[in-house]
Amino acid sequence: MSTTDTAHGWLSMDELSDVRERVPIVYVEAVPVKSDHLGRIEKVGLLLRQRPDGTIARALVSGRVLWGETIREALWRHLSKDLGPEAAPQLPGSPVPFTIAEYFPDDSRGTGFTDPRQHAVALVYLVPVEGECRPAEDALDLTWLSPAEVVRPEVAAELSGGQDRLVRLALAAAGSLP
Repeated sequence: MSTTDTAHGWLSMDELSDVRERVPIVYVEAVPVKSDHLGRIEKVGLLLRQRPDGTIARALVSGRVLWGETIREALWRHLSKDLGPEAAPQLPGSPVPFTIAEYFPDDSRGTGFTDPRQHAVALVYLVPVEGECRPAEDALDLTWLSPAEVVRPEVAAELSGGQDRLVRLALAAAGSLP
């Protein structure tokens, strides 16, 4: 990001860092899934991306809600950005998250969700996708795993900041937790 683009709600990196030190930031997170005709989850999509500290980790679709942007618009923007323009995410008719995750720089508050950069509040959605998904923007890869595979300890260890718990919560909310 180069300069502030106030018309679109972007902050410069310095401004964002300053805000992150003072107020919680609102995020949307999505657990992308492929479902059968009855809505049963067959596959869960996990991104591979570089974290702010330079490490590589698996991740959910996630990003900030911009000033003046609706939750639906933010979800659509981040799903399209991370999964590609042909992903065809099926946004819920009512943008009610299945859970809310509150991230802190460390786990001293006991939420189980951490983000060393900030205090963030994330509205978390389970979003079926019907189109062709390809990692885009800063996503390095996209892997589709069955519910049984995605909850394996070795896969959970590849997710960071507590996102492994969000995957389990999503599967549980859909009645698909193995």
